[in-house]
Amino acid sequence: MTEQKDSYRQIMKATSLFGGVQVFQILISVIRSKFVAILLGPAGMGIVGLLASTTGLIAGLTGFGLGTSGVKNVTEAYSSGNKERIDTVVSVVRRLVWLTGLLGAMLTLVFSPWLSEFAFGNKEYTLAFVWLSITLLFAQLNIGEMVVLQGMRKLQYLAKANIYGSLSGLVVAIPLYYKLGIRGIVPVIIITAFMTFFFSRYFARKVKTEKVKLSLSATITEGKSMMVMGFMISMSAMIILFVDYLLRIFINHIGHVEDVGFYNAGFAIINTYVGMVFTAMGTDYYPRLSVVADNNQQCKDNINQQAEIALLILAPILIIFLIFVNWAVVLLYSKQFLVITDMLHWAALGIFFKAVSWSIAFVFLAKGEGKLYFWSEFASSMYTLIFNMLGYYLGGLTGLGVSFLLSFTVYLIQVFVIARTRYHFSFYSSFITIFLVQFTLALLTFALVNLVEQPYSYFWGIVLIAISGWYSYRELDRRIGVKEIIQSVIQKIKKRHH
Repeated sequence: MTEQKDSYRQIMKATSLFGGVQVFQILISVIRSKFVAILLGPAGMGIVGLLASTTGLIAGLTGFGLGTSGVKNVTEAYSSGNKERIDTVVSVVRRLVWLTGLLGAMLTLVFSPWLSEFAFGNKEYTLAFVWLSITLLFAQLNIGEMVVLQGMRKLQYLAKANIYGSLSGLVVAIPLYYKLGIRGIVPVIIITAFMTFFFSRYFARKVKTEKVKLSLSATITEGKSMMVMGFMISMSAMIILFVDYLLRIFINHIGHVEDVGFYNAGFAIINTYVGMVFTAMGTDYYPRLSVVADNNQQCKDNINQQAEIALLILAPILIIFLIFVNWAVVLLYSKQFLVITDMLHWAALGIFFKAVSWSIAFVFLAKGEGKLYFWSEFASSMYTLIFNMLGYYLGGLTGLGVSFLLSFTVYLIQVFVIARTRYHFSFYSSFITIFLVQFTLALLTFALVNLVEQPYSYFWGIVLIAISGWYSYRELDRRIGVKEIIQSVIQKIKKRHH
């Protein structure tokens, strides 16, 4: 029981650290998004989205998934305690990100006219893509440094690198957008990419590793496992990005560029703000799962524990979000963006299924099953694209929210069946209870905001928030001893004052 409590506490410790980082990054994103919405408008946000998704597609194609496969290899080397092995793996990672980063930059440079034509229907953005090619190198080098920090569990350094990178991006973005308007989009993206890499490199240098001289053939030989698994991850990432890219193009052609901006804004809230728990947890979860990947029972324990904590943290946040979504949209963007609120209501329900499926899907990567992961993601990408296109065609922006919920419901069934068949995975009754209680509360909240007029919906909404929050607190206290932790902190504060 003590070991299980320690495991839950480790999850919460890492989540608290990176949850704090995510909150800070969210505050920065709120400020930046507010300025972008005001200074550039929906059309400007649409351009940013198309440029970012296009370069992201190239990065997904050429990055070889090193940001994920590299973490597994560095974690395994670090867990072995062999200094020579650690130095070799870190040197290989850094060599590979240079090679893959240069490949991405060259492809973007060479195909810039075609990319402009495909994304915008003209060649007006050719020069923009020429300049943005350098960001693919910076982004890949940044991934290399982040892999070292994450794989060696240097979470404090990783947190600081994220914070300083985000803050520098904000400092750069606001004055450039104010001065240059839409013409400032490309300079902001380039400078932000460089500053992000600068800080990750700065903190990674604090980790004492020796550079190992390796020939190109030795690098490829040593990095073969990373490249093979990474290639499958890269292909699946490329398909996901390509599907998202096709959806943006579809929205632009069937609707207009403003809807692309609205889509970007809506899912920035879902994936960046609400989804901060995934980022916070994944930083520690993936390396921890990789260490026990050979033991199916320990994998099952880790997945269930992770899924439980994810829901207990996310559920009250999602219910608050459902009640006050209008306020959130106006705060983050402007009243012009209130058209996305119905989309966000449906998508918020989908986050419940995303949280659970996310917890399971990591096991494919932790076990090194690159092909399985690829085909799983390929299948989900295909039906997600179909659902999204049908959703937008039939229901506009709201239809995209419905398709988000439907896609992750199907995806959860998919990954569960695979994990059940291959690894004898099953959900614990404690997890099922948590899911049913919190999802029922979310459904009641969804019905409330759609059927009850304001201000009555706020009153009953606060009641539902209180119930969800109390239930999460009670369950967390059973798992990690919240009362004990609070009392311990209070005692430490008293001792300092005395």
